[in-house]
Amino acid sequence: MQRHVPVQRAAAVTISFALALLAAPPPAAAPARDPGTPASGVRFADVTREAGIAFVHSWGDGRFSNLVEATGGGVVWLDYDNDGFLDLYFVTGKFTPGLSEGDRPRVRPQNRLYRNRGDGTFEDVTRTARVGCEACFSVGAAAADYDNDGWTDLYVTNDGANVLYRNLGNGSFADVTARAGVGDPGCSVAAVWFDFDRDGRLDLYVGNYIDLDPKYVRFYPPDGFPGPLAYPPQADTLYRNRGDGSFENITARAGLVKTGRAMSVAAADFDGDCWDDLYVTNDATENFLYRNQAGRSLIDRAPEAGVAYNGMGDQTSSMAVDFGDFDGDGRLDIFVSDSSLSSLYRNVGDGTFEDIGPEAGIARASAQFVGWGAFFFDFDNDGDLDIFKANSDLSRLFGQEDQVFENLGAGRFRDSARSMGAYFSEARMGRGAAFADFDNDGDPDIAINNLGSAAVLLRNDGGNRGRSLILRLVGRASNRDGVGARVRVTAAGRVRVAEKRSSGGYLSQNDPRLLFGLGDSQAAQRVEVAWPSGRAQVIENVPTGRTIVIEEPAR
Repeated sequence: MQRHVPVQRAAAVTISFALALLAAPPPAAAPARDPGTPASGVRFADVTREAGIAFVHSWGDGRFSNLVEATGGGVVWLDYDNDGFLDLYFVTGKFTPGLSEGDRPRVRPQNRLYRNRGDGTFEDVTRTARVGCEACFSVGAAAADYDNDGWTDLYVTNDGANVLYRNLGNGSFADVTARAGVGDPGCSVAAVWFDFDRDGRLDLYVGNYIDLDPKYVRFYPPDGFPGPLAYPPQADTLYRNRGDGSFENITARAGLVKTGRAMSVAAADFDGDCWDDLYVTNDATENFLYRNQAGRSLIDRAPEAGVAYNGMGDQTSSMAVDFGDFDGDGRLDIFVSDSSLSSLYRNVGDGTFEDIGPEAGIARASAQFVGWGAFFFDFDNDGDLDIFKANSDLSRLFGQEDQVFENLGAGRFRDSARSMGAYFSEARMGRGAAFADFDNDGDPDIAINNLGSAAVLLRNDGGNRGRSLILRLVGRASNRDGVGARVRVTAAGRVRVAEKRSSGGYLSQNDPRLLFGLGDSQAAQRVEVAWPSGRAQVIENVPTGRTIVIEEPAR
């Protein structure tokens, strides 16, 4: 088990140095690995039952009959009780008049919060925490400390009014949606917390889907239902955090006039200007890349950047989106899972991207699957980012095997999942997925929410043969979660770059800490943090194999 070592003293420097960190020359890319070499002995064990996870997703009734039911549910890792062990929150649909058509279940399903006991097992604390959202048809969720009080709060997206749960710090949450003004009573699917205007408070972007007309389904065959283009899209919403527990809708003021049937949304500073941008995946329409105009507005640059469509020029049913520096050049790249080839967009560095999915070996391996939950992670701690992708059919109850794309270096990947355990030989109805080191042993584990079926918890066995460094950021002038902070870790002559973010992937949220795989390195020579406030820190000679808490300097 890793020790949690607070690191509170580090040199604070000016904004000019923070910008210099981001503008530093890109590090050398990792050398290519022999593509015949097997994955590093890592296996993922299905420990769902022994961990005490008994969650089963529902679309709310006995008949699978529309697109909203097909969206599935998200999963969120969060430390709601601040004990250093990550807890799990799963969302589910419910029987909803006007949406549901089949038989009402005998037992009404509800969202579930599982508390991590710290011994490899979890306990269901939904009732005492009061986060079941019993009247909600829930789709996704996003966790963050929006009020900077040191406790992680939870926002749940629903078909119907969304819910904001404020963490009271005593093991329970309170529904403060009305007071906060973030109900957004449409068909919301995804949400992301980010500091749009860099005022030290987290703002909220909500991705909305379609105006579903359930009656239209009756004109389709019994085994099918209309696709997304059969329904009007709903506009997304941007809420600015006022700092008094309430939010204001600034969608129009920010220039957000486009609609696109959102599926997922992620925030990151893709162009290195210290302002977090947004990428929104849309169902069967072009995707959006909103460039942040210094906290004043958001302008879609996806067509010019080359990320509105895939590399073939197709607008697919895009699902997950995640940012990560897969090639080690210091720039954040983008992975998008979809109903076709999936896209790996390499950040060229001039504000544009190129889809290298085909030459990387991802497109061909993805073509026979429909991708949903997906994310960058370093499953073997070798220092380069791999990709997990959960799969299943779009509109039929037809499962597919999940995939793990192992990074071979030099821009090449290989699907190595079949070598990683029996789970990857089974067809599942994958939807939301997220990674976290739930047992604090130094490698990333995976939780998956499966449509209309049981959730799965996969424990990483062997990934910690490589050394890792886990960082938990605590902001002061910046938002307390440190969302938007850019971190550079130097070890053995290589530099890894990551940004602290909230939600990502598909409807889900990964480990709120930053996990860096460092291979054989016993220490990181330098850890550099550029905070959203403009302050920066440099910490030297940080031992690996532990979790470090880094607090932003007071000034």
